[in-house]
Amino acid sequence: MSSTASPTVTAAAAPVGPPPPAQAVPAPGAWRRVLRRPLAMAGIAILGLYVLAVTIGPTLDPTKAGDTTAAPLLGIGAHGHPLGTDELGHDLLARYLVGGRPLLIVAFSSCILASLLGTLIGLVSGYWRGPLDSVAMRTMDVLLALPVVLLAVLLAASLGAGLGNLVIAISVAQIPYVARFVRQLTAREATRDYVRSAKALGLPAWKVMFGEILPNIAGPLLVQATSILAVSAGFAAGLSFIGVGLPPTVADWGYMVKVEEQFVFGYPMLVVIPALLITGFVLATNLVGDELRDVFDPRTVR
Repeated sequence: MSSTASPTVTAAAAPVGPPPPAQAVPAPGAWRRVLRRPLAMAGIAILGLYVLAVTIGPTLDPTKAGDTTAAPLLGIGAHGHPLGTDELGHDLLARYLVGGRPLLIVAFSSCILASLLGTLIGLVSGYWRGPLDSVAMRTMDVLLALPVVLLAVLLAASLGAGLGNLVIAISVAQIPYVARFVRQLTAREATRDYVRSAKALGLPAWKVMFGEILPNIAGPLLVQATSILAVSAGFAAGLSFIGVGLPPTVADWGYMVKVEEQFVFGYPMLVVIPALLITGFVLATNLVGDELRDVFDPRTVR
């Protein structure tokens, strides 16, 4: 008499440990959801317009920004000068296009430098922990002891006016915030099963950090980078306004506000337009950051 053995069904084991946080790994199709969000696309379009204008605009008529042959203080809509002229007869449209270039260069360069160095410090500290973590984080605490604005002013004043010095000053002032943020994310991810599995397979530490952990915290890092970009633009304009940023020969938007403030009552648009250009860039960057946060963190509810 033959007997038929019934198949044995084994239930899948439940995952051990807490589930990964919603913000750690961007969900599949997250970038497509970003492109379907009108506010995100509006912010990206505005930022793209800024970059395109300051990149291509000055090349259309490179001599017009320094041309002083026009009458001074012409109003908006003057013939040949859509935004008028300043007190020296410079065409304001050309000056705004030229003046936006150094500010955007400083903003993007500072954002990239602060994000790269802060991420590196945070990854190494959060992964290795121990004495290395203590030394790195205490160093960050020393920098954080000063308000970020005061630290940026002190560094810019100490290094002197110049594009490179301004990038260094703004970057160093923001590195501690990025480093502590990344260190917190890395320390949390280092305890998860996929990191333990990578270690068990014998992957070197740098592959675990940059190949496993970093992609899983990319969403929050991108959101943080938009915040750093907005702050960097504000710092660049503010430091130029108080005279410790770019040299006077480089007429960026912040320096224009400072120079033209003497005409704020008689010719207010000389101050209002560059101030609005700075504000528009910062608001567009924050808008993109808010939308990215909503996409990469499904727990965010508006």
